[in-house]
Amino acid sequence: MLDFLLACVHLDPIAIIKTGSYLGIAIIIFAESGLLFGIFFPGDSLLFAAGLLSGGGILSLAPLIILVVFAAILGDSVGYWFGANVGVNFFKRKDSLFFKQEYLKRTERFYQMYGGRAVVLARFVPIVRTIAPILAGIGSMTYATFLSYNALGGALWGAGMLSLGFSLGAIIPNSEHYILPISITIIVLSFLPILMNIIRGKRAI
Repeated sequence: MLDFLLACVHLDPIAIIKTGSYLGIAIIIFAESGLLFGIFFPGDSLLFAAGLLSGGGILSLAPLIILVVFAAILGDSVGYWFGANVGVNFFKRKDSLFFKQEYLKRTERFYQMYGGRAVVLARFVPIVRTIAPILAGIGSMTYATFLSYNALGGALWGAGMLSLGFSLGAIIPNSEHYILPISITIIVLSFLPILMNIIRGKRAI
């Protein structure tokens, strides 16, 4: 358990998988989906790395997909509940370690651009995917509507990232040796849209 917690602190996808296995992966996905401190967790690279190991026969893909999709949907539902019950007052606070006003503004712009689809699309954007369900709970979206988007997004993101990693792992021999560079690439690509938005925002000022 201590090794798993240390792996989470260091945000190391490989160590998280090795120490936490299926349950550890599900816990991280749940936290990143619905808990504010989950903003810092490497969801995309973790799922891709887990899929890669599945392709190499180290993990089993089917139970992994079921656990991840369920954890993602449950996490977003917790985020929605948080937004519906305490979100408005919470977002009036000043910046802290786990929350910055810029995160809120960024996610609000995301909602303005995509509407209800933002719940689905947010799954593929770090930081935004953690804040999006909370904003949905604060706003006028009913839980029934949110749940439909939530389930679709959780399935597309969870199963999609795992399957992508699995396909690559099945093709490349000893793919576990390439997890670190691939994980770094996934992290960079995940944050690229956010970086582009920041650059555009500065140009507009």
